[in-house]
Amino acid sequence: MRIMAGLGLFLALSGMARAEDVWVAAWASAQQIPAPDTALPDADLHDATLRQTIHPAIGGSHFRLRLSNAFGTEPFKIDTVRVAQGMKITFSGQDSVTIPAGADYLSDEFALDLADNQSLTVSLHIPEPPSRQTGHPGSRATSYLNGKPVEHWYFLSGLEVRKPAGTPVVAAFGDSITDGLGATTDGDDRWTDDLARRGIDVLNLGIGGNHLLSDGVGPNALARFDRDVLARPGVTSVIVLEGINDLGNLTREHPATPEQHAAKVKAMTEAYAQMIERAHAHGIRVIGGTLLPFGGSGFYHPDAANEADRQAVNRWIRTPGHFDAVVDFDAVIRDPQDPFHMRPDYDWGDHLHPSPAGYRAMAEAIPLSILDPAPELAITIDDLPVHNDLPPGVTRLDVANSIIASLKQAGVPQPYGFVNAASIAQDPFLRSVLDAWRAAGFPLGNHTWSHPSLDKLSASDFESEITRNEPAIQGDYDWRWFRYPFLIEGGDPAKRAEIRHFLKERDYRIAAVTMTFGDYEWNGPYARCAAKHDEAAIAELEASFLAAARESVELSRKASPDIPLVLLMHIGAFDAYVLPKLLAQYKEEGFRFVTLPEAERNYDDAITPPLPSPKVDTARLGLLCR
Repeated sequence: MRIMAGLGLFLALSGMARAEDVWVAAWASAQQIPAPDTALPDADLHDATLRQTIHPAIGGSHFRLRLSNAFGTEPFKIDTVRVAQGMKITFSGQDSVTIPAGADYLSDEFALDLADNQSLTVSLHIPEPPSRQTGHPGSRATSYLNGKPVEHWYFLSGLEVRKPAGTPVVAAFGDSITDGLGATTDGDDRWTDDLARRGIDVLNLGIGGNHLLSDGVGPNALARFDRDVLARPGVTSVIVLEGINDLGNLTREHPATPEQHAAKVKAMTEAYAQMIERAHAHGIRVIGGTLLPFGGSGFYHPDAANEADRQAVNRWIRTPGHFDAVVDFDAVIRDPQDPFHMRPDYDWGDHLHPSPAGYRAMAEAIPLSILDPAPELAITIDDLPVHNDLPPGVTRLDVANSIIASLKQAGVPQPYGFVNAASIAQDPFLRSVLDAWRAAGFPLGNHTWSHPSLDKLSASDFESEITRNEPAIQGDYDWRWFRYPFLIEGGDPAKRAEIRHFLKERDYRIAAVTMTFGDYEWNGPYARCAAKHDEAAIAELEASFLAAARESVELSRKASPDIPLVLLMHIGAFDAYVLPKLLAQYKEEGFRFVTLPEAERNYDDAITPPLPSPKVDTARLGLLCR
């Protein structure tokens, strides 16, 4: 099936009912007991006003605050809470709130128009100091206590916003490198801030000085993981960048034996495995961040043994089957000439923490595709059993068998093949293609008998095309799926309505197309180049094909961000040749393969918006191997 430029493109997707909005975290702060040098004087917390500024990654119109007395030993009362320009926030309809010891407390919902990455001021009036303070020293933002500046946050642990279910929310879990030591106060230039500016909802849950395995500055990572990550609403992924303090502290005061080094590495990787298991139980993807080089650190003065430990931990992080994905921060930050050290331009100066430029490089190294909850993709193949030219010596059955093998190898579940059976009447051998498809356990769908455009037939003739094709596709599976030839639903409203009614009466569902990149354009050039054994030209075809496929992902996900994608391909010789690499590319981009019925489970009535497709240099393709 060829998609013809300039014609209306049929897209049987949505009108999908918008998912009900749910609460998701828009901003968060990991809580701890402030150290003596960051705690507020109790004398200043009598009849005190604490005004704090936060910087949520995503905005919205309906919010609620989360206050914390997580480390208090007695109930803690806050008289009033205001946001923005003095809007009063309530708790169960009351102005004041008393937070139990060890607890967090949510406000009532309030309406406020707030843009993405827009700062928000939160003011608390405190009548008496708490039994013990709860806060976050590493705010990198200026707050005010009774009008006096203080660079820490207190009693404020989260802001939540109503968003559609499935909105990606990324928790950044780590130590001072995530907390942002080396960033600019009030500059919002931590790596999490830079990532948020790329359009991602990021929660910074770093604590400076934090350890995986032991309490230090703040509870150890395993102890705080549930409260700081799993309890945040809507978290879909967590990036774990933690462990450099565990490695450094092993030898900070005295040397360690080889057995102690090995035990430390083992304990750290076991801690990662614990977090992965606990996150997976909540449906959260876990992304491992490799540990940055810290050679030359005056705080830890690491030696070759410490570096060997770091390399061992990073090998575990990079090993497939542990984390769901990996961000190789080490590769980004290390000095290519001396991998034990940071690049000088990325070093804040202490050889342990990145500079703002280093943090920016870290953020830019994170592929956005790994941060979404696994996007779903259904693969469909059109024009069975015949499409376009063949290279010498290749049969239609060869092409089908190759495509079938690749789909099975990649674990693509029940890909539909859409059939035009007219060619079988001319060449009965072609029935073997449909037989092979069925034998593989793959279903067939209806693409009309001879692939006509609805605009060129009467409604009755088009209906005959549908029914005439049915004997070729019927089987012990759900074969009542229909795809319009050329993706054209027809320009005549009356005819379009009649065909819709006809399909509904025969229990057909429309096989949507939400992603395409004109794969058919490569099949003819490939047949010519294969005949000439022009390997360079075939390599060019492959590179341009995969590039177009990558671009189509971005375009289609922007056009249809809240629904699974349905890919249209064809049973062509070049499709068969490049399919293993294409499917691997989709997996690298984080896609989970699903069936067509699964992908369309939330689709509604057919509509006809434009179908996004990348620009393809068809002139160049047409010149190859002429």
